[in-house]
Amino acid sequence: MRTSLSMSALNLEEWRQAVRSPPMYRIGNTTMRMQFNFVGAIVIVGIAFLVVLYTFMPYSKDGFHMTNDFLKHDDHQHNSLHVIEEKNFKPSLYYNTTYPLTPPVRTDHGLRFRIAVVSDLDTASKAEQEPFTWISYLKKGFLTIDLAKKSVELKWDKEIITVKSKLSQEGRGMELSELVFFNGRLLTVDDRTGIIFELISNIAIPWVILTDGDGKSAKGFKCEWATVKDGHLYVGGLGKEWTSPQGELLNYNPQWVKVISPNGEVQHQDWREKYVSVRKQVGIDFPGYMIHESVVWSPIYRKWFFLPRRASTTRYDEKEDEKKGTNLMIEANEDFTTISVNTVGPLIPSHGFSSFKFVPETSDTVIIALKSEELEGNVSSYITVFTTDGEILQPETEIGKYKFEGIEFI
Repeated sequence: MRTSLSMSALNLEEWRQAVRSPPMYRIGNTTMRMQFNFVGAIVIVGIAFLVVLYTFMPYSKDGFHMTNDFLKHDDHQHNSLHVIEEKNFKPSLYYNTTYPLTPPVRTDHGLRFRIAVVSDLDTASKAEQEPFTWISYLKKGFLTIDLAKKSVELKWDKEIITVKSKLSQEGRGMELSELVFFNGRLLTVDDRTGIIFELISNIAIPWVILTDGDGKSAKGFKCEWATVKDGHLYVGGLGKEWTSPQGELLNYNPQWVKVISPNGEVQHQDWREKYVSVRKQVGIDFPGYMIHESVVWSPIYRKWFFLPRRASTTRYDEKEDEKKGTNLMIEANEDFTTISVNTVGPLIPSHGFSSFKFVPETSDTVIIALKSEELEGNVSSYITVFTTDGEILQPETEIGKYKFEGIEFI
């Protein structure tokens, strides 16, 4: 009996010792001691948290940007943001909302913004001295605006930047028809090849190629306008039926719109009924037409704004089209069930809108717009500033003998 108790006590003591000491393993002459204590557990948990944070937190050049509930418009930031409506936006992990990239500067004459315009030289885009090269001109400047005094100042840089590309379709290329900031990048669109380029200095870097109509075409999409809505880039064409120079109907390809995600995925949307609804509001039916080169979505009003380039109640005629310019401003709600029409400034038949943007920090109440003129072989571009109520702050002012078709705050 005594012997049995001693053995039991010995076994109990050995068991306690085994519990207190971590297991040991011998491999050759090496002994490995595996010990998982409290400090080790904390280290492992910390590393795991950092890995998860790095993997799922969206990042941009300017730092981290939260998505979903955190991607809201903030009026207290130094510059405006591309507003993202949560109900429509599927957030990308790397979406950069900063707009414009250069913060405005407050001066004695008002807020000063950095702006740029880009040219569509049509057949003159082909470089004369460099083979297989097509060019466009990028002109930068400053817009200073004081809403209290209703004053506007425009000052342009002396240097005009030449942007080049080797890409073309049927011997034409770099006919750039819009400028737009999207996901922290300055983009431009070629209405000949359908290429969306990113502009970095004077280099045009291809990003996405858009094809005509529903996307099942070998022809490049004739891009004419671009805007940001719900974290996606919308790129549209002329908005009218494609016709012969004599107005004969050929197809409806220019009435499609492309929707591009921050990652470059493209959706093709048929906007034919929407375009028809817009022109009907002005009393135009086919074979009459309306040409759109400047369409912008306002996240503040939640409306589409159209400043048409041309409008005609009669059949398209290539020569007569030069004098079908408009001074119209059309607003449409998101589903195009409510559409209103206003006029802006005097009507100059040879002048038509080619691009516009809302001036940041004005709650989308002030617009800066380009107008183009192509009359009997002569080309000119004009710039104007006005409110959404139609009040002119800066009358049309010529800015050059090139056809500038895109404007953006940079």
